[in-house]
Amino acid sequence: MSRNIVIIHPGGLGDVLLAVPAIKKLIARFSQHTILLIARAPVSRLLAECGVIDEWISIESQVCAELFAKFGCPSMELQSRLARCDAAVAWTEDTDGFLANVLGECGIPRAWIQSPFSSALKERHQRDRFLETVGETGTDALGNDVLHIPDHLLEKGWIYLQDKGISPNCALILVHPGSGSIHKCLRSEKLAGILQQLQQREMSPVLLEGPADQDAVEGALKLLSKKPPVLRDLDLSLLAGILAHAELYLGHDSGLTHLAALLGVRTVAVFGPTDQNRWAPYGEHLTIIRGAPCVCPSWDVVKQCREKPCLDLPIEEILTALKLQTTA
Repeated sequence: MSRNIVIIHPGGLGDVLLAVPAIKKLIARFSQHTILLIARAPVSRLLAECGVIDEWISIESQVCAELFAKFGCPSMELQSRLARCDAAVAWTEDTDGFLANVLGECGIPRAWIQSPFSSALKERHQRDRFLETVGETGTDALGNDVLHIPDHLLEKGWIYLQDKGISPNCALILVHPGSGSIHKCLRSEKLAGILQQLQQREMSPVLLEGPADQDAVEGALKLLSKKPPVLRDLDLSLLAGILAHAELYLGHDSGLTHLAALLGVRTVAVFGPTDQNRWAPYGEHLTIIRGAPCVCPSWDVVKQCREKPCLDLPIEEILTALKLQTTA
């Protein structure tokens, strides 16, 4: 039976995707091992379908509940997986050492357990902090960590677009109006103006709406006479197959923006109150735009800031980033 390397990552979509370069470094280092990822199910499934990892377990499952419990022991299923483990990486806080104790009791000889938010880390960008935790550097691979979508997901995405009546004869522009917070998003009026400009060029802007994006999407739609198609609550693997067909993606600081960039799609990312030098995706196909530098000293102050000058971008500037010009 093959030996494995266990990677534990409790973060959201964008956080896990920022760790892909570090995961690939571990794969190269442990080339004779299988890679078991313990993370959220949607991103774990996608990385498995793309061939990045070999096996996965949902971190939200009962199987993994005891990993972070103060008392109790791992389930028999998890113990059987960990018994074949030669090393473990956990990108999480373990102040009281409970996780380290569980991994040690399972006989894992080596474990790296460190939060990517640790003040002990020297690198600034979150991607590089993941690498630093396992003693690697990303300076030789910037922009080269593209996620390759398998043919079956490409076909699935193409069929879905056709079923929705989205013409293959027009340039597909995917726009994600939301993010993890409304305080990181362009105003509805701005977004509607951009969509109108795209439509005037006979392009096919398509809105992506996740579970938390309804208000952002509806705010833009109500200002448009011609409503663009909206793709709602898609499975992440299907969404990746759709993104791979896009000519251009426009979004904010969000997990979907990280996914688009990691797929090699030409991506324009609007950053406002968050630090692009810490959180932006990588790649030559990526353009970051923002308004005035954010001067809010905390996220609580960001929430109270009504003007949001950091997100006050002229439509012309956004269109320039999209490599378009305004029309009369």
